[in-house]
Amino acid sequence: MTDKTQQATFADLGLIPALVERLEVLEYSQPTPIQSHAIPHVLDGRDMVGGANTGSGKTAAFSLPILQKILQQGESNARRGNFVSHLILVPTRELASQVAYNVKSYSYHLRDKIKTVAVFGGVSVNPQMQALRGGCDIIVATPGRLLDLVSSNAIKLDQVKTLVLDEADRMLSLGFTEELNKILALLPEKKQTLLFSATFPDKVTTLAQHLLNDPVEVQLQSAEASTLVQRVFSVNKGEKTAVLAHLIKQHQWRQTLIFVNAKNACNHLAQKLSKRGITAEVFHGDKGQGARTRVLEGFKSGEIQVL
Repeated sequence: MTDKTQQATFADLGLIPALVERLEVLEYSQPTPIQSHAIPHVLDGRDMVGGANTGSGKTAAFSLPILQKILQQGESNARRGNFVSHLILVPTRELASQVAYNVKSYSYHLRDKIKTVAVFGGVSVNPQMQALRGGCDIIVATPGRLLDLVSSNAIKLDQVKTLVLDEADRMLSLGFTEELNKILALLPEKKQTLLFSATFPDKVTTLAQHLLNDPVEVQLQSAEASTLVQRVFSVNKGEKTAVLAHLIKQHQWRQTLIFVNAKNACNHLAQKLSKRGITAEVFHGDKGQGARTRVLEGFKSGEIQVL
């Protein structure tokens, strides 16, 4: 990547003033590498395979050009029935909420012109069906809930102009292959397809080869991953919790995210940490969506120190 690319502004990438001004309000001072590489190609209508890690700014990389196309081409479906113009598929409920939140934030000043709806499982389908009435410009969806809504005639996919597969590796690893194939069969053949993934196992590579037409390839994972520091502690099984508690207290970690291998292990570990004077919240699939949302918001705000 050249110094010229590194110094590019959002205006240099071809974004219109209405979006550039909104990004200034949001304090997006300079494009990230994935944004600098991707935005011009997406604006040009090219299919793309993007390799970028979580936190690299890829949501803006694909959503900003989509918003610009809606504004410039007058594509709004909001009053033309239950159609959708741009479909963003994600693997999890939380990612659906996050991506939709960001898209709405980028288009906040244009909310009368652009309609974005997030749909995902774990919550009642009725409010989502109501939100989709009259169609929408952008839908951010998990595969299962999207198919439920299609089968209920709440939304139609035969006029989709842009398909985004976000975190494709996770989508396939979570077992969404069958659902994804059903969705792809409902989409028009002519569309722009953007595939983003942190890793590229054989399934993702095969999917990209099948779906995309002469795609631009942008691979940026390795450079961005260099900002991470990794350490490994070898301890006896019975001492893991004691060592963990010691590290949290010794280093005064203000926010700690702990991954374990099972739902019941989350609860068990939280109880053991509590006995050592450390309050931890748990987050797993058995939690209701309302509880999951509250826990994530608490962790993001700093109210929850250990998750």
